[in-house]
Amino acid sequence: MADASRTNSPGAARLGYLGLGLMGTPMARRLLKAGYQVTVWNRSEGKVAPLVEAGARRAATPRDLLVNSDIAFMCVTDATAVEEVIFGPEGLAASPGAGKLVVDFSSIHPDAARQLAKRLKDANGAGWIDAPVSGGTKGAEEGSLAIMAGGEADDIERVRPYVLAMARRLTHMGPTGAGQTTKLCNQVIVGCAMAVLAEASRLAVNAGIDANRLPEALAGGFADSIPLQLFVPRMLQGIHSPPLGHIATMLKDLDTVADVAQATSTPVPMASLAGQLFRLAKAAHGAEADALEIYKLSAAKR
Repeated sequence: MADASRTNSPGAARLGYLGLGLMGTPMARRLLKAGYQVTVWNRSEGKVAPLVEAGARRAATPRDLLVNSDIAFMCVTDATAVEEVIFGPEGLAASPGAGKLVVDFSSIHPDAARQLAKRLKDANGAGWIDAPVSGGTKGAEEGSLAIMAGGEADDIERVRPYVLAMARRLTHMGPTGAGQTTKLCNQVIVGCAMAVLAEASRLAVNAGIDANRLPEALAGGFADSIPLQLFVPRMLQGIHSPPLGHIATMLKDLDTVADVAQATSTPVPMASLAGQLFRLAKAAHGAEADALEIYKLSAAKR
């Protein structure tokens, strides 16, 4: 059973959040700060306790969470984890789901999103929105995330006020799977930007200029961007904790890009090269290392 804690204001949906990792914890905190009733679940109990102390209710299982929620948000590592939360023992599918919505913030293959949505609907009648996010841990903490969604228009509007407690923007991109496809486009841009900014930063260092001043020098020009201003200082100063994202996550997404590109006959030479660089970074620094450690690949051997 879920613990009793904060109660909702009249008319507000009961919310749930599954997956309290780098993104899920700050996103759930923002829902609590907005005054909503939030029930939380995570595979490891240690991540649940701080949110319960902040006013969340504890669910013993995903099924328990959906029983006590009208809208269940989820952010886990990959499609295998999503499937386990839904269809594993005491998963979401074991709860009555008619009239309820599951909003998946995870980044998974668009085909997997469509298949999981259909299986869940067939199992218990719950609706599905695929809603991957962009903005990293900083965006999750600040509520400045960009969220791209696939699903029914009415369902998107139903969740919009709650999502905008966690994000700056929610864009409906089309039917189920469209949010995931949009996230892949995002990852092409972000993954390539990380690789290119690492290259530019190393060139500046090796050529003897003050690379730390690149963001200042290029601000307002065509090269300026949020990645330039955020990534370059962290790369140069070796700031990797907390990570903006894991190497494994970026590599997973770029591998999915390659798969969808092959299925749609789309040439993606830049994204493919970025994927290989992140594969090298994974071999050098480990799957859980910060994605910005791609910069270290070009460091001179000592």
